[in-house]
Amino acid sequence: MKKFNLLYIVLIGLVTGTISSCESKLDQSPISSLGSNAFYQNEEDFITALSGVYNGLNAYPINHFELSEVRSDNIYTPGTAGVRDYNLINNFNRNLEATSIMSDTWNGLYNNIMRANTLLANLSADVVQDEDLRTRIEGEAKFLRALFYFDLVRFYGKVPVFDQPVTPLEALEIGRSEVPVVYDLIISDLEFAITNLPPNYTSAADFGRATSHAARGMLARVYMTRSGPQVHPAGPALGTNEWGEALEQLDAIIDSDQFDLVDNYADIFAYDNENNEEIVFDIQFLSGGQGVGGEYVQYHYPEAFGRSNGIPFAGGTFPDAPKTVSADVMDSFNDADVRDDFSVWVNYFDTNGNLVQDRFIKKYLDLDNLGVDRFDFELNFPVIRYSDILLMKAEALSQSGGNQLEIDALVNQVRNRAGITLPLIGVSYEQIMEERRREFIGEGLRWHDLVRSGMAIDTMTEWVEEEDDANKIATDINSDDLIYAVPLNQLDVKEGLYQQNPGY
Repeated sequence: MKKFNLLYIVLIGLVTGTISSCESKLDQSPISSLGSNAFYQNEEDFITALSGVYNGLNAYPINHFELSEVRSDNIYTPGTAGVRDYNLINNFNRNLEATSIMSDTWNGLYNNIMRANTLLANLSADVVQDEDLRTRIEGEAKFLRALFYFDLVRFYGKVPVFDQPVTPLEALEIGRSEVPVVYDLIISDLEFAITNLPPNYTSAADFGRATSHAARGMLARVYMTRSGPQVHPAGPALGTNEWGEALEQLDAIIDSDQFDLVDNYADIFAYDNENNEEIVFDIQFLSGGQGVGGEYVQYHYPEAFGRSNGIPFAGGTFPDAPKTVSADVMDSFNDADVRDDFSVWVNYFDTNGNLVQDRFIKKYLDLDNLGVDRFDFELNFPVIRYSDILLMKAEALSQSGGNQLEIDALVNQVRNRAGITLPLIGVSYEQIMEERRREFIGEGLRWHDLVRSGMAIDTMTEWVEEEDDANKIATDINSDDLIYAVPLNQLDVKEGLYQQNPGY
């Protein structure tokens, strides 16, 4: 068996308590007696509950495409008629607090954190007597909690910190913590995961579980995000200059010899090559109408394309709001580069045989591997790849005055796999970030990279001037735009508990 972690299990509803009725209370609802202590009776109950925490990753690919890729210079989707939430994201709209994408992301992440906290609060030697298993469960839950909080701090800046279940009344007394305080919990959780999780799993049934290397890769990403210049006073970049700490984690992954680049870029995303040697951590999906397929794939292609190519219950982006891959990123690819042809679909015919001129992300789409509907794509989603490890190391070396020959070698290793045999010499920081842009197009990293690098405002301002033919994107992009609006339903929970982020 494969892909253990996204199975919907009815009992998870018992574990997580009364979720829907308490979303306005930060999803930290009190746990019913049947849903907590009475549920955790044996080791299998904790494995079931842990699967419920992993299930929270379902929305990860969608969140990062909509809030990172669409926000960046990789995607141009101003909207032509109706206004979708992702059009407002693309357009740097300053009235985002009432949108469903803001509230769904915030509530979803806190729901996931509640699940992790409930599991951790009930985990004990009395029930899980096997110490190795108990420690591994704790490590996995803490890895996931760290990942959810890292998303929150990158999207919203200051957020409330809950490291254990609380009642709604208790939640009403807990305000937003400063960003360094949020990072303290994230780093502590990841350090625990590094120390207590195995480097790999030998059973296919465990593929997709967090490992010590996954935690190292995420911790490196955390250190690098913190190290970026502090452009926004409450944003995720703090100017901490922890490049050396990041390098320590990245070198441990590289020196393990457990990972490598696959020979062909397309093979990373092949439906018959999942869990390959390039994957440090990914999100597992199934197909076959079991309710655990990858809905994220349909967030890229146009609805008309889906219908004309036989995708059942096609879904896709709306006719008035295509998510067009930008001309700027397409022009950045070298003629020898294989990544643009594989990653981007250029033009298609609709059901009437009319040519539609558009460009969209297709690296996750295989028309020979369709599920029963648009929610049912099987392909796993990569969160951390080995090429990311290599390019993060090049970035950290560049930022810390590292050896230029080593920087060049790391970047050229990734470029060579992409088909570019002419090496770069004296690779600059800007060139590293552009290489990341091409390597990870459509993977939800670009906006985070721009914020971390301190390049977001200048890059997007220049891009809007060149790309925005519809004149719908804000022309006064500034530091306030580096994080998103606190959802209106959270501001309304209790007057004065939270303050809106500046600019919204």
